[in-house]
Order: sequence, then structure tokens, then C-alpha cells
Amino acid sequence: MPFLITGVYLRAYFTLYNLLSMNRIKSFNLTLIVAVTVIVTILNNCTSEYIENINGVCFESEVMPILQSNCTQSGCHNSIDRESGYDFSGYENIIKKGVIPGDYRNSEIYRVLIKPGGEEAMPPLPYKRLTDDQLQTIALWIEQGAQHTTDCATAGCDTSNITFSGSVKPVLTTYCTGCHSGSAPSGSIGLDTYEGTKISATNGSLLGSVQHAQGYSPMPQGSNKLSDCSISTIKKWIDLGAKND
Repeated sequence: MPFLITGVYLRAYFTLYNLLSMNRIKSFNLTLIVAVTVIVTILNNCTSEYIENINGVCFESEVMPILQSNCTQSGCHNSIDRESGYDFSGYENIIKKGVIPGDYRNSEIYRVLIKPGGEEAMPPLPYKRLTDDQLQTIALWIEQGAQHTTDCATAGCDTSNITFSGSVKPVLTTYCTGCHSGSAPSGSIGLDTYEGTKISATNGSLLGSVQHAQGYSPMPQGSNKLSDCSISTIKKWIDLGAKND
């Protein structure tokens, strides 16, 4: 079972180690205070302690949407700007730099994404940090060899019990909120909250965009169209009244 060692954990560990080994702290009580502070910092800031390498991660449907939604905004890691030499517009470019197949701990892409803050943290402000689930998905994909897995959608599409929190929000988090979230969402369209999503659902722009309907900006921008199942899920939720359930 591979362990996820976060950036804040490493910094806290080495800070305490250096203080003790260099004898800069001579009082036992002060040492204890520092140790407790470090432990609290770890508990408050680390993403997860481990990942279970059970199921295969699909690059096309799980990894690519995370990177394109959160990292390819204007001025960032797209095929035009290539900030810091990174281009997340496709598998071949993603794998060229920052990914060491089978070793997520030393892969620069992962190490940057887990930084808790500061100028080097990615995505930069005002965009939101990736969720723990998203970080674990990327870590697992790298650990499993960073393969170009495609066409791996599960069979069937169950739309019998559609809810906002359990069905629609996960789709939006994966494909949309990298751009449409925070204090300055792209196009002034926020999809990271129910309230913002309800506005887009009511005026027709949410469904029109994901369906690539005429008159609407096709979304996700610069990426493949959502799967038929994801679109059907969003449509049925809207048809049922776009409830906050």
C-alpha cells in the first residue's frame, strides 16, 4: 500500500529534525511544544496518509479532465502558453515532463499539486486547490505506470436515483470547477456551489454547453465532450427541478 507523503508533512518533519539534531532547542518543554505544534500542523494540512492501489485509473475519463479543468486556463499549461514548459493539452505532452511512471512521490506534477500554499502551489490563486480525491486519482495513475488508458467507461448508465450532491456535483467537480469556481470564475459562471449551478441550469446554459448545442459555448473548453451518461445525468437532474438534494 503506497503512502502519500504531503509537502507540508515533509517540511514539518525536517524542520523538527533539524532543530533537534543541531541542538538549537535545549529545553525539553520547548521541544515538546514544538513537537506538538508540528503534529497539529500535519493533521490539519496533509491530504491523505495513503492510497489503496485497488482499481485501475483511466487516463481519459479520470485524469485528463482533472488536468484540463484545473491547469489549462489562459496563461497556464495549455498548448499555446506552455507555462514553465508544461502542456496538459494531451497525453503525449503530459507524459513528457514532470511524470515518472511508477513513482508518484518524485513526479514533479504531483509534488507541485500537493503543496498547501505559497507562490509555487498549483493551481494558483484564485483557483481552488485540487480535492483529496483528485490528488489520489493522479497519484494512483502515476503509480500504476501513467498509462494512456482510454475507452474505459463502465457499462450501463444508472439514472434511477439522480441527486445534485451524489450525481451532478461529482461530474462538475471533475470537468468544470477548475475554471468555474472561486471568487473570479471564468465567464462569471460559478459551478462550485448549488446556487451558481442552479442559475446555469435554469437559464439553459449548463445543459446547452455540455451538449455542445448551437448558440452555446461548448464545454468543457478545449476537451472532449462529456460522456452520454454524464450529460443524461445532468439533463435528468434539471428535468426533475434541479433540486438541492
